[in-house]
Amino acid sequence: MTAIQSDRPTVLILNGPNLNMLGVRQPEIYGRDTLADIEQACADEAEQIELEIDFRQSNHEGELVTWIQEARSAHDGIIVNAGAYSHTSVAILDALNAAELPVIEVHLSNIFRRDAFRHHSYVSLAATGVVCGLGVHGYLLALQAMARLLETDR
Repeated sequence: MTAIQSDRPTVLILNGPNLNMLGVRQPEIYGRDTLADIEQACADEAEQIELEIDFRQSNHEGELVTWIQEARSAHDGIIVNAGAYSHTSVAILDALNAAELPVIEVHLSNIFRRDAFRHHSYVSLAATGVVCGLGVHGYLLALQAMARLLETDR
């Protein structure tokens, strides 16, 4: 993907493994909205709060790490739903720390009401804040919070 050219702050929104299956994968947990629905909701919200977004998804840990590394020079903040990698990936944690950008972690479900292994997130160790359990609305809250974080950094 090419870098976005804008005077507005640009936020990288990363989505990890299996999030491309939203809408069909366990809708009782993750809801019926698709990843495309979430991307459109984020685009609409970003327009309202004067942010640019760069919305991406990958099932590959290395690709997510590369995008996080690139964000250091191309973006102003990162919103990340790393999916299962939240609970397993020290590589993503290290990349987020190296990016030196504000990070907000998002989970559609409440990870603390699920399997015990989901209660720990490596991503949280690098995150400024965490939103979980609010479905698609969590992404919009993360965008609003990021806008405020970036406003105070200017």
